[in-house]
Amino acid sequence: MEKELQNRIVFGVGAAAILLALLWFGGLPFQFVVGLLAMLGVYELFAMKGLAINTPEGMLASLAALLLTLPLENYLSFLPNDSNIPLFVLLAMGILGSTVFVKGYTYDDAVFPIASSFYVGYGFHMLVRAQMSGLDKVLYALLLVWATDSLAYFVGKRFGQRKLLPQVSPNKTVEGSLGGIAGALVVTLVFYLFSGATFGGKNFFLVLLLAILFSVAGQFGDLVESSIKRHYGVKDSGRFIPGHGGLLDRFDSLLFVFPLLHLAGFF
Repeated sequence: MEKELQNRIVFGVGAAAILLALLWFGGLPFQFVVGLLAMLGVYELFAMKGLAINTPEGMLASLAALLLTLPLENYLSFLPNDSNIPLFVLLAMGILGSTVFVKGYTYDDAVFPIASSFYVGYGFHMLVRAQMSGLDKVLYALLLVWATDSLAYFVGKRFGQRKLLPQVSPNKTVEGSLGGIAGALVVTLVFYLFSGATFGGKNFFLVLLLAILFSVAGQFGDLVESSIKRHYGVKDSGRFIPGHGGLLDRFDSLLFVFPLLHLAGFF
């Protein structure tokens, strides 16, 4: 157990250092890596369902997630801004078209790869857009989610009594969830005091309300991933990260938080 914990810490520190370096430099290296992560997320969802990724729908879903993630207008100047969604729709139509040409391939079969690629691709797309807007936006989201997860774990372990949603995640408690919100508020207060530009001049009380919303969204994203894993009878989304489970186990909260940051006008 001690060696497993050491491996987890070493890998976690190394991965954090690489991520921060990529965030700092941005551009093609960062966007390329995030695109690969989106494709890996689709692979994990396919693996949880017991589907092969090297099938036409698997390859189309992976490509759809990649095209949805990248800022395509930066590389293909003839494309209009926000061309990701139209291109994603075209690939989704291609997957739906399989119901016409492939015997026994139904609408229900087609919905899974489309939903999987959108779920992963759009969240990572918003991560890319946040980084392009400013490093502080990404750091705020990362630290808010980290504080939410950490405080929810420690407060829940020490004071947790009432189960939050035992049918989805038996170990999560109401007390832990409130502790996670408190952690998000602390991070938000620190950013407001020392990096106020992150919030674009928003009213202090509005910022606090948004922080609560982001924390709840992050926890909900974690619950969604737990629900998916429970449905498919797996403990982790994958084994990509030693000691940490799969990619989606680490990014499930952020996939829900970044779109809300965009909707709230942070970038």
